[in-house]
Amino acid sequence: MIRRTARLRREFIYRKSLEGKERELYEKKRKIRQCLEEGKAIPNELKQDEARLRNELALEDVETAENGASADDEYKNANTRDPKVLVTTSRDPSSRLTQFVKEVKLLMPTAQRVNRGAQVLPDLVELCRSNDFTDLVMVHEHRGEPDGLVVSHMPFGPTAYFGLSGTVMRHDIKDEDIGHVSEVNPHLILENFNTTLGQRVKTILRHLFPAPRTKSKRVITFANQNDYISMRHHTYEMPRGKDSVSLTEIGPRFEMKLYQIKLGTIDADDADVEWALRPFMRSGKKRRL
Repeated sequence: MIRRTARLRREFIYRKSLEGKERELYEKKRKIRQCLEEGKAIPNELKQDEARLRNELALEDVETAENGASADDEYKNANTRDPKVLVTTSRDPSSRLTQFVKEVKLLMPTAQRVNRGAQVLPDLVELCRSNDFTDLVMVHEHRGEPDGLVVSHMPFGPTAYFGLSGTVMRHDIKDEDIGHVSEVNPHLILENFNTTLGQRVKTILRHLFPAPRTKSKRVITFANQNDYISMRHHTYEMPRGKDSVSLTEIGPRFEMKLYQIKLGTIDADDADVEWALRPFMRSGKKRRL
């Protein structure tokens, strides 16, 4: 199992590393393979090279028939089923962190929470893979205050590391009519993720949540400003005969700061770093990532 996982991960990283003409050739083969599998007609722009590409695909299938498979793209099949997220903590969590993790679990309708106990990272990752989890979310703390959030996509990554600040939990919100947490699928608002890095973070965050229901009155907002992502959780009501919308914050709320993205899972120490926040990046006040 370990050797197979390592092989699949190497194949996945190879796919990510293709550039230029190699990537273009790979995409042509992928489109032809997809058309053949789905019984669709070959696109006109590929018909000129169809015979040659199909021969190459046949040879590749023969070579890979024994060892199994090609790696999937990170989120290739993410829209075919609802995400299944495992939520846990760092070792020996405080009571405040335990309460915070329960509230994080309530944010994602399809999430499941487990106690960390004595489990090490490789065991957690193997648990996710064997039980078909799509993501692993882990929360860290410093002196009882949540200060870190890790989102690791299964089975090959990526893994995003966020710093947390300004955490306010549900029982800290001074609103008498805070209401209960609905389990209906929420609407997502992802604001100001315009750069290439922003689109990457947007993809990681939105695939933690299932598709919203049409009549859902629950909204989760991730708003990026000055590289800090503000998370807010509301329900809304639209009174009859009025054009206004009544918002009720039901918590929790916190600020997130991305500081690293790795191409592997959380247990892969040798995984390539796709992006990392370096000290020199903070020297320019006007620079926004």
